[in-house]
Amino acid sequence: MATMDAVIAGPDEHDLGAALSAAGFSVTRAAGTANRPALEEAGIHDADLFVITDAALATAIPVATDLTADLRIIAYTSDSLPEFVKGQAHMALDPALFDPEDVAEEAANGGE
Repeated sequence: MATMDAVIAGPDEHDLGAALSAAGFSVTRAAGTANRPALEEAGIHDADLFVITDAALATAIPVATDLTADLRIIAYTSDSLPEFVKGQAHMALDPALFDPEDVAEEAANGGE
């Protein structure tokens, strides 16, 4: 099975990056506010998955989807996403309800 690439934007207080790595993802992180240069530096063009862990970084979602076709989006945050991006996220999961290992398994299976 080919390695899948994931980019995480925001803090990783629940170790989702480690869970994604264990599930077969190559994980990179978008620095700062995850603006276009930060996303490009993190490898968003080759990514299969983009995860935000802070709803304040939601503006990165349309930028990431503009840069990468067929990009899956997961919001792993206890905060609600703003209305303008809700339709772009494939999953919005609260860390209090979903363990990082379950999220990583779901991501590795393509949300099926």
